[in-house]
Amino acid sequence: MKKVLFLALAAASFTFASCDSKTENAAEGAAENVEATGEAKADAMEEQADAVRDSADATADKMEDGADAADAPATTAPATTAPATTPAQ
Repeated sequence: MKKVLFLALAAASFTFASCDSKTENAAEGAAENVEATGEAKADAMEEQADAVRDSADATADKMEDGADAADAPATTAPATTAPATTPAQ
């Protein structure tokens, strides 16, 4: 009889221990909301960082193109080369 009563109490305690309380569910829900908000903010910050990188790359490309244009010769006339001479032996 004692064994049966002990097993019944043990089974009942496991049943109640596995149940979630409303407070626990609310805390878990709040934690999930905080996590989701944090993820959304992180995603937005990553998108902003990508936009800044893209803008910096575009500005650098424009500056390099300007520098290349300044180094280009002013005229586009074909260059003439003098005929090669061989030294006398």
